[in-house]
Formats: sequence, structure tokens, C-alpha cells
Amino acid sequence: MQQIIGFIIRNGLRLFFLLLLGISLGITISHHNYHRSKFINSSNAVSGHILSNLSSVTEYFSLKTENERLFNENLQLKELLLNQTEFLDSSQVALPYSFDKEIKVMGTKVIKNSYRKQKNILTLKAGTRHGVKRDMGVISDKGIVGIIDHTSDRYATVLSVLNTDFQTVAKIKKNNHFGTLTWNGKSTGFVQLLDIPRIASVTKGDTIVTGFSSKAFPEDIFIGTIERVYLDENTNSFTLDIRLFNDMTTLNKVYVIENIHKDEILELEEKTKEDE
Repeated sequence: MQQIIGFIIRNGLRLFFLLLLGISLGITISHHNYHRSKFINSSNAVSGHILSNLSSVTEYFSLKTENERLFNENLQLKELLLNQTEFLDSSQVALPYSFDKEIKVMGTKVIKNSYRKQKNILTLKAGTRHGVKRDMGVISDKGIVGIIDHTSDRYATVLSVLNTDFQTVAKIKKNNHFGTLTWNGKSTGFVQLLDIPRIASVTKGDTIVTGFSSKAFPEDIFIGTIERVYLDENTNSFTLDIRLFNDMTTLNKVYVIENIHKDEILELEEKTKEDE
């Protein structure tokens, strides 16, 4: 209390001046329309600026929640689209109806990602307790990522598309000519599609997607576009350099895909092989 009284005594003249200034400004503003309008406009501008900044800060801190909401929404849409096989008549509203659900989609996060080696893997924050199993496909919003290799209770590792052991069936979208998708271990932005027949129409920029024989992925999942075409004189077939849609160095959220009928298909194929 003594400090407050001492401060008032030391700065009495200044405080008295400020008091008179405030009174005079108040009288001026209240009795003159021009000054009053200027004051209101200025105060509105200041308060608007402050509120705008507060809103920006609030939006920034809510981004994580919003991103999680969008990711979960995309998860549901992906599962719907991957299972969508039939549509209403084109003259009606294009909504899916009465299809047999074959694909299950799970969302998770990448917690580790290697891409500088020959045998690159990713680690996911999801394991057997979440339904993740070996040989399931992993994709992102832009295209394929890899195949589940090993699992634990809470985590799983993925054989990255940037792994020289990775293989899957892929095709040229426009004509369905298919081959084997691999990686030559060189560039993180490109993979290779082998054994494309020479009769196939191949053009730079053509889209490459997963093929119908792929067990890990449904058909028509995006992979990339043709960048370069090479003719293998020994096999008389094309080898294609494919520019990936995915930036494999910046992966964060991914989707794990389960083909519910996969075991049934594999069992049937094994029986067929035994009968040959």
C-alpha cells in the first residue's frame, strides 16, 4: 500500500494530466459527431484486428482436431469406394446399393519411415489388436505405399514400395496390359514396371494402377505415371520407369487394406494347383 501511495505522490502531476486529458477527450467525443464517429471506427478497427488474431490462433490450435476428423471421414469414404461395384441407373442419383463388402480399410499413422536404403521399411502405429495382418496392402490418399511385413500387438512394419524385395501386379490403366512392379533401388521418386508386352500402347504420362491379380491391393489403386520407356531386347518387352504419385519421403497418415475374401481365394488357388 505504501508503494502505491509513493507512486501516486511521485507521479501526481502526470496522473492529473492524464486524467484531464481523458476527461477532455471524452467531452470532445461525446459532443462532436465527427470525433465520435472517428473514435468508434478506430476502436472497431482495433477490436476487429485483435479478434481476427485471436481467431487465427484458435484455428491453428484446432487444426489437429480438424485433420483427425477429415482423416476419419476419408477412411469411411475409401472403404465405401473400394467396395462400390454397382450403381443406380444413370438417370437416377448415383448412390451405391446392395453390394457385398469385400474390402476393409483401417487408418493409422507412420511413426518411422526409411527411404535411403535398398531394403526400406515403414513402421505403423497399429498391430494385431487393431486387425492388421501380414500381406495386407498399405496406401495413402495418393497411391500405394507398401505391404505389411511383420506385426506385433500394437505395431506393424511395412515392406515399402521403395524396397528391392517389393513386388506386386500393376497395369496400364488405359489398356489393362499388366506386368510386375518392382524398385531398382535408385531413385525414391520412381519404380519400375517390367514385362509389358511390346504390342501394348505405351505413352509417357499414361497412368499406372494396381492390377486385378494383386492379392494385397484392390484393382485400380493409383501408383504413378509413365516417365520413360525401355525395350528389353532379350525379352522383347517394355520396362517402364514410373513416377510415383506418392512422395515416399513425407508419409504421415496411411490406410491398411484387408481383402476379407483373400484366404478363400488363396485356398481355392492352392487346390487348383494340386489338381494340375
